[in-house]
Amino acid sequence: MVRLERGEIVEARVMLDGLARAGSVTEARLVSRGANGRNAVARTADGTECLLPRAPTGIAEGASLRIEIIREVIPGSEPWKRPLAKLAENPTSEHFVQTEVLPFPSPTDRLAEAGWNDLIDEARSGIVRFPGGEVAIETTRAMTLIDVDGLGSADELAVAGAFAAARAILRLDLQGSIGIDLPTAGKEARQRAAGAIDAALPKPFERTAVNGFGFVQIVRPRRRASLIELASDRAAFEARALLRRAAFEPAGAKTLAAHPAVIAVLEGNPGWLAELAAQLGGSVGLRPDPSLTMSAGHAERA
Repeated sequence: MVRLERGEIVEARVMLDGLARAGSVTEARLVSRGANGRNAVARTADGTECLLPRAPTGIAEGASLRIEIIREVIPGSEPWKRPLAKLAENPTSEHFVQTEVLPFPSPTDRLAEAGWNDLIDEARSGIVRFPGGEVAIETTRAMTLIDVDGLGSADELAVAGAFAAARAILRLDLQGSIGIDLPTAGKEARQRAAGAIDAALPKPFERTAVNGFGFVQIVRPRRRASLIELASDRAAFEARALLRRAAFEPAGAKTLAAHPAVIAVLEGNPGWLAELAAQLGGSVGLRPDPSLTMSAGHAERA
């Protein structure tokens, strides 16, 4: 899902198949009320266990209930974490609204025309450039850190960097606790930098003031993995990217050549290959090539 402004991607989300999606409502059974009214566990019909930070009142273990997923499974360094959920009473709303579904397959790649490939490169590298500087993004278990660097006066770079960092947060779907390290600037420039963040980043979020060292912390609702986190699962990320590129190849049988780790992901998802074959109107084969980088996979005529 993407949101465009003036033909440019300003916000993007990637939603993985097979995950209990944030905002979805489903039937479940309460298997544990947790301890002291906290950290209850509900199990959905497909066996997914969801953590309810607050145990629902008046519902006994073994009883049925309707839950809303409020945070999806986050792939990466903490795969043991279960989805978070709550009783489905007041569904959570988000500002992002999908207004158009692109036809697929299609003779033109409108996402690429809007800058999708550049966005994927930003997710891979964690580097987002803006006139006069760049932001470097790193994820940790505790928070996402953004460092702003560049040329020019510290005051102007702090303001431009704050705006660029806020836009990167939207483009790459960064959530949770986010720290931005700006150049040390004067008080007036720090205030303008805070205003630049507020102008670029829609609610809901909370932030601190920009302190004298140029640091500001932002907290956004944590609902799913960011594009940066998805890219950290490199083989799966590149396998999906390769499939999307291949889908716009001329019709006919194809062989996908890629790094062996990427090929292993594709081999483990035969349904992806079957869907691609249907779109291309021909068979799809696989060729592992250890000389290729993870992102250099490509389609060849079979």
